[in-house]
Amino acid sequence: MAPSPYEIGLDRNPANHQPLTPLQFLERAAAVFPDHTAVIHGALRRPYRGLYARCRRLASALAARGIGKGDTVSVMMANTPAMVEAHYGVPMCKAVLNALNTRLDAAIIAFTLDHAETKILIVDREFSKVMGEALKLAKTKPLVIDYDDPEYDGPGERLGAIEYEQFLGEGDPAYVWPMPDDEWDAISLNYTSGTTGDPKGVVYHHRGAYLLGVGNVLSARLGQHPIYLWTLPMFHCNGWCFPWTISSVAGTHVCLRQVRASLMYDLMARHGVTHMCGAPIVMSTMLAASAAEKKPLSQTVQFITAGAPPPAAVLGQMKAAGFDVTHVYGLTEVYGPAVVNDWNSAWDKLPDDEQAALKARQGVRYLALESLDVLDPQTMKPVPADGETLGEVMFRGNVVMKGYLKNPKSTQAAFAGGWFHSGDLGVKYPDGYVQLKDRSKDIIISGGENISSIEVEDALFKHPAVAQAAVVARPDDKWGETPCAFVELKPGANATEEELIEWCRGLLARFKCPKHVVFAELPKTSTGKIQKFALREKAKAL
Repeated sequence: MAPSPYEIGLDRNPANHQPLTPLQFLERAAAVFPDHTAVIHGALRRPYRGLYARCRRLASALAARGIGKGDTVSVMMANTPAMVEAHYGVPMCKAVLNALNTRLDAAIIAFTLDHAETKILIVDREFSKVMGEALKLAKTKPLVIDYDDPEYDGPGERLGAIEYEQFLGEGDPAYVWPMPDDEWDAISLNYTSGTTGDPKGVVYHHRGAYLLGVGNVLSARLGQHPIYLWTLPMFHCNGWCFPWTISSVAGTHVCLRQVRASLMYDLMARHGVTHMCGAPIVMSTMLAASAAEKKPLSQTVQFITAGAPPPAAVLGQMKAAGFDVTHVYGLTEVYGPAVVNDWNSAWDKLPDDEQAALKARQGVRYLALESLDVLDPQTMKPVPADGETLGEVMFRGNVVMKGYLKNPKSTQAAFAGGWFHSGDLGVKYPDGYVQLKDRSKDIIISGGENISSIEVEDALFKHPAVAQAAVVARPDDKWGETPCAFVELKPGANATEEELIEWCRGLLARFKCPKHVVFAELPKTSTGKIQKFALREKAKAL
């Protein structure tokens, strides 16, 4: 067959093809808006020209120490200016950024350092105690750089021989950083929580980070120069790629070391914050703030949340407080959020209960994601779009990870059949919107009937006294498993086990209702997700 005329003499060359990388977002922002404020942290105001120069210094200093392509630079820091800089400076010397979860224990951190073969480690002084313990356990011995944040005055000691500012002083602010050889090159390494064994290292590439970064602009409704409050940890899926996203629209990073209601309201009011992200616990923290802590907001704040869909009552309270909530869904393996509940304005005319049901759905794919579907994991065929037939939620596209570092078996299993298997069970509606029903490991099978723990949790959330709820399977001699609910009540509220069970009977089929209700504080992961594996163990002991 003769070649197409569109293939003759029309080859890729440096003039018409360059690898996609989010590093160019910062380069452009510094060139176009050099004096616009890029970072706010306490009294610090740093423009884009200054942020870009510091990132180049970091890349230059790392390169001078022999750090290059394929080397891992791990960072243990809060949401500070240095953490923003690491998202650019580390990959600017072709190295791979590994942002460590600041809430993990020493043993898991040591495992991570060894598995990632960390060459350089930057440590915020606040986390020096656990990091010092981890370094004693780890086999790898990286160069340790201490970071002294002027906004932190708590305990902590230096672990390394050089401080971050001193290290930056070794670098060149005019450093000419190299583009990645290929947009498929790794840009970052993020570890899963490891609740069922050693954590897996999820590898992101430049192309995916670029595309998800742009996808955030669209799905989070970011205009030019947004003011973004860092309530989401940057160590979590690289802050859902927002460290790169914000530079793409020359926005302002408002740094925040700790999620505290009074400080959040103060920063939102003082700096005119327009956007923020966070788990449902962040919403709970803001809504539970005292009248003295809350401050009136002159602007509507776009709040992007993941995890369990917020109950209708919470959405109403957030709206009254000045927040417009957008629900997203994703996993570490898809760079954070890759699904969004895009709201159809026609739904505004529906009754509140119908709107709440629509808002509970996870939604549709990001523009940057090629395919999202609910498939039968055995046949790999799409389930009927009837809102009832369960299947596994699967992803396909450029914002899916490269794979798991040094773990070909898990990588192959995750990509079986040409799709990324999320492990989440869900349904698909006639309009294409997806709704989660459970994790495959969390589905409760009682007397041969499948019970969605999320469905039972939704019923409990509707009770006016319930603040948080989690439902897990409890072994049962007769039924095999029955639902067991763990509940946190709102401050000052009261409810009994019998009352909540009866409440559920008014909303669910009797076999779906919890047989036991335990009132206790719910254990959570470092990113605010409820640890159901711990609750399952407690349920077995009842």
